[in-house]
Amino acid sequence: MSRRQDVQRRGLEGPRPEERTRPIGRRNSQGIRIDPEIEAEPKPRRTTISAYVKNEPGVLARVSGLFHRRQFNIESLTVGPTQNEGYSRITLVVEEPDPGIEQIRKQLNRLIPVVHVRELDSNPVARELVIVKVDGDEPDKVHAITEMYDGETLDAGPRTVTVQITGSENKIDDAIDAFKQFNIREIARTGQAALARGEEETARVEAKHT
Repeated sequence: MSRRQDVQRRGLEGPRPEERTRPIGRRNSQGIRIDPEIEAEPKPRRTTISAYVKNEPGVLARVSGLFHRRQFNIESLTVGPTQNEGYSRITLVVEEPDPGIEQIRKQLNRLIPVVHVRELDSNPVARELVIVKVDGDEPDKVHAITEMYDGETLDAGPRTVTVQITGSENKIDDAIDAFKQFNIREIARTGQAALARGEEETARVEAKHT
């Protein structure tokens, strides 16, 4: 009996059809099957986190080092004094999936100089500042754009004009786009400083000052 005849008699080798492992997951538009576990991963979202910290040497280095080790995506980081002497507020804008955001909060809370950490709601009181230096060939037009965005001219010379704009992130983005027509030479941008709205406290600090 030939091998072909033997295979035909015995059937195809391997597991029976009902015993075979079937592929799972849908196919994308290119026909590639997508792992359902990968597809189920939460999407990143952008949020603001406020950390109230003691003014100890190296506190900012510890915070930034934490983010570097964990490879979190920081969009901006600002730090400055608060109404309480000896304490500062760090404001972070991050873009991570929900598990990553929760991990950021937990990791920050473990740092000794950190007094309180919270994620602000989706619409906090948030402002940032940008200083823009442009070519000074058309100072009147530069001044008009600056006024349009409630800005201030900080320096004006024969070759450059430097202006300051403060406001929401969207306002800053729009202003920068408007100044591009004058050839932007340099930009210095602070990133967001933010507080919770209304009477809600951004940080719970009373017990730390007793």
